[in-house]
Amino acid sequence: MSDGAGQIYEWLLVLRCQGGDEMALRELIERYSPGLRLFLAKICDRRSSADDLLQETWVDVYQKINRLQNPAAFVAWLYRIARDKAFREMRRRPIPSQESDERCPDQIAEPEEDFTAEEAEHVRLALDELPVDQREMLILRFVESMSYQQIAEVIGCPLGTVRSRLFYAKQALRAKLEPNLG
Repeated sequence: MSDGAGQIYEWLLVLRCQGGDEMALRELIERYSPGLRLFLAKICDRRSSADDLLQETWVDVYQKINRLQNPAAFVAWLYRIARDKAFREMRRRPIPSQESDERCPDQIAEPEEDFTAEEAEHVRLALDELPVDQREMLILRFVESMSYQQIAEVIGCPLGTVRSRLFYAKQALRAKLEPNLG
C-alpha cells in the first residue's frame, strides 16, 4: 500500500471507529500498539507501567475518539494521550534507576541491516542513559518516523522548539556513543 493510500485507509479506520465500528478500533490497536508500547516503555522506564499505560491510552481513545475532528491528526492525538498518561504516572511514582536493561528486551526495535547486534545494543544503552525528554524526541522522530510538526503536536510546543530539542538530543546521543565507536 502506498503512503498516500495508507494515510487514507488510516483516516477511514478513524472515521469507522468514530461510527462505532469495533473492528476498526481493533485494527488501529494492532497497527499502533507496538510502537506506542516502545514509546511508553522508554519514557516510563518500567515495562509493567508501559503495558498499563498502553491499555489506559486505548481506553481513552475509545472513549474520546468522537472528539477528534480531523482524522489526519489521529497519530499525533494518540501519542499525545499516551505522553500525558506517562508523564502523569511519572509524577506519581519515582522512576527506579537503570532497570531498563533487563526489563524489556522484547520492546527494543529490531536493528537495521547496517547495524551489528553489538552496535544496536550500544545505541539502545546510550538511549536509555539520556534524559526522558531527549529520549522522547529521538523515539518519536527516528523510531516512529514522525514529522517535526507531528512531534510538536504530541509534546505541545512550537516547531522551533522541536528542532532545537531534537538537535540537542542527537548531540547527547552522539556523545554517549563516541566512546564505543571504533
